[in-house]
Amino acid sequence: MSYFLQNLIIALNDGSSYALIALGYTMVYGVLRLINFAHGDVFMIGAFVGAYVARYLNPPTVGNPSPEQLIWHAVIGIVVAMMVCGAVGYVIERVAYRPLRRSPKLSALITAIGVSLLIEYLAQMKWTFAGQSFFGPDPMPYQPIAGSGESIAWFQNVLGISVVPKDLIVLATTFVTLVCLFVMVKYTKMGKAMRAVSQNYDAAKLMGINIDNVISFTFVLGSMLAAIGGCLWGLNRNQCTPLMGLIPGLKAFVAAVIGGIGNIPGAAAGGLALGLIETYVSSIQYHHSAILSPYKDAIAFLILILVLLLRPEGIFGKAVAEKV
Repeated sequence: MSYFLQNLIIALNDGSSYALIALGYTMVYGVLRLINFAHGDVFMIGAFVGAYVARYLNPPTVGNPSPEQLIWHAVIGIVVAMMVCGAVGYVIERVAYRPLRRSPKLSALITAIGVSLLIEYLAQMKWTFAGQSFFGPDPMPYQPIAGSGESIAWFQNVLGISVVPKDLIVLATTFVTLVCLFVMVKYTKMGKAMRAVSQNYDAAKLMGINIDNVISFTFVLGSMLAAIGGCLWGLNRNQCTPLMGLIPGLKAFVAAVIGGIGNIPGAAAGGLALGLIETYVSSIQYHHSAILSPYKDAIAFLILILVLLLRPEGIFGKAVAEKV
């Protein structure tokens, strides 16, 4: 049981990040019918911004801050990362995708891949501003929260598992984010407009909804969710790299397909489901060796193939007949 629960904590941590990225994929697809392959790179930018903000608030020359201060540094880093990534998402939509709105879908797809590669290669270059270096090919260490690596005694003594404070921070942040997103989409005017555009683009336009504003808002909101996921991912793994968004971004796309792309609850459920499946399958042991662990990344894409073969509309999606 303790082995099961320990893997459950790992799975929920990974699944939380997948869910946050997958939400951006599924919202953009819902309103624009476009797979934004640059979304994983926005996730990477969010992680770097969070790391730089934390380093700025606590430079190496200053004494050790208290755990409370470090938590506030992380919170401020997430907020700044959300603002920066929201702006990046808006620029990407405005410059790269909006001019192709009336073009064939293949043109927008190729552009999305090109934007992704552009961001990745720019991030591998070292940029200097005001005497400070940013990005570059070397991993960027993420400022740990004091005590975040120490196991909480209650979990250790009662359940026999190791749960550290940063695990609870990741889970609590993801839960609060999902609740806020649900309330926004369900009850706000912009959320209702997003759902209207998702259901019928032309009818929403005839009803007076500003389609351009809704699409831009969707890109901004999805990018802000990716920023939260990037900061949590960096906090969990203690570093960020220019290519860190590649595999998590593709896995989040798999999660969106599993849940039913275009379906917001499905994306969240798909991310958590992918984290669970990935963790438990890769933890299968034979002679005390996790025989499938080296193939952890391949498991996600095997799941994608099975979903596309058996239920291409996803768990929460609905098959819709299209007129020829």
